[in-house]
Amino acid sequence: MAKESNIHGGPCTISAGNHSITLNIEPKPVKAMQELTFNLRITPCDKLPDKLILDLSMPGMQMGKNQITLVKKSSCLYDGKGIIVRCMSRRTIWLVTILSEELKNPTFTFHVRE
Repeated sequence: MAKESNIHGGPCTISAGNHSITLNIEPKPVKAMQELTFNLRITPCDKLPDKLILDLSMPGMQMGKNQITLVKKSSCLYDGKGIIVRCMSRRTIWLVTILSEELKNPTFTFHVRE
């Protein structure tokens, strides 16, 4: 599992090959069951498509398919809206995986707040 990110403190950055990927989620704190805006800044981005898919999942728990389409808004910035569902078991750790062969499916890990 990827190193846990402190998404509540601000944007989080990881490296994927020669790419730097920064994820930001608003509003903060990031909570389940509310509409959230997901932003990705990826550099370099010259060979990436105009849309990327974020897959939201929970480690070790089947939560059903939850994917968000991000659209390129400027040269290296993507954004989209979605909801992180509440887990009935009260677990709060989530994975956000960018489904991209070019980026090799990098993952951010973080806790949502109740």
